[in-house]
Amino acid sequence: MGLLGWLWRAGPSGFGSSSTAEQVTQGIDASQLTAIVTGATNGIGKETARVLALRGAKVIIPSRTLDSGLKVKQSLLEQNPSAELHVMEMDLSSLDSVDSFARSFNSSHKHLNILINNAGIMACPFQLSRDGIELQFATNHLGHFLLTNLLLDKMKATSKKMGVQGRIINVSSNGHRRSDGSCFNLDKINDQSKYKPFVAYAHSKLANILHANELSKHLQEEGSNVTVNSLHPGVIFTNLGSHIQMNPTLMKSLAALAKPILKSIPEGAATTCYLALHPKVKDVTGKYFADCNEAMPSPKARDEMLGKTLWEFSEELLKRRGRPYITAITCEADDTASSISFTVPCWSPSLTGLQVGSAARQS
Repeated sequence: MGLLGWLWRAGPSGFGSSSTAEQVTQGIDASQLTAIVTGATNGIGKETARVLALRGAKVIIPSRTLDSGLKVKQSLLEQNPSAELHVMEMDLSSLDSVDSFARSFNSSHKHLNILINNAGIMACPFQLSRDGIELQFATNHLGHFLLTNLLLDKMKATSKKMGVQGRIINVSSNGHRRSDGSCFNLDKINDQSKYKPFVAYAHSKLANILHANELSKHLQEEGSNVTVNSLHPGVIFTNLGSHIQMNPTLMKSLAALAKPILKSIPEGAATTCYLALHPKVKDVTGKYFADCNEAMPSPKARDEMLGKTLWEFSEELLKRRGRPYITAITCEADDTASSISFTVPCWSPSLTGLQVGSAARQS
């Protein structure tokens, strides 16, 4: 077997680097499922949304602007007129926008089975978000951290009612290995004098894995039927690196050299779709995947204490920005979902098994 044959070989799952999103979901019926895919307006996120819809899932596409989201919806409907797609406005770099999206979703949709935290930016010049947080960390991690928290009770209620395991997938990157894990305090993250675009990206991608691992532990401890995993999609040329400043000729030369090991967009979306739908990963949680198989992330990504540090730091950032503990509880009775707002600490023991009469609480 040559080098390329070895690189593209199938793993224990039966799939590998050359598997596509359609191939890994072949024959799977997702017609009863509802999924949210962030970053679904282009690249592997759009392909993920397309394939989930192809398998019958109802797919919600968050978009920074409704106009761009509706254009994506139209292009997907041209390929699959029966696709059930819903566009909703959300800017992950804005905590207010994430909060608004979650409230709107929870009030207008009964179920949520799959949450794919896919959106991301890479190697952009130093910039602070609207909430005063370094933009890559704010977009790639903190926005998803808040979004997941606000949707989590909806997912728990859905899994209980439908008897179908909920799945949360964080799209990370092998680039997480560049992070030394020493970044999870605001002074370091927001220090423009020491800012390095690719290192900042690595910090945010390490956070994606640590977030998945820590959330998985919380959910297992409370007995929730929701799994959380993270993944490296592979090396794909998309517009993720649109901020990277490089001579166009050099970029083309590098692309030509790397072509033998680059993935296509359908291949890049395969691991995400595998984790979202395949029965082989039922009950698998707190793991990191690459090429549709379990893989080993960096030692920092497996550091449980670092995961706790990130969690506490993320909660503190939300608290500083006026969202100390935005958590919602959703309960459903007789197919009627009602929404009640509470202010309770995230992961407070009082949340476990909380019921309000026969009705419900939300996110």
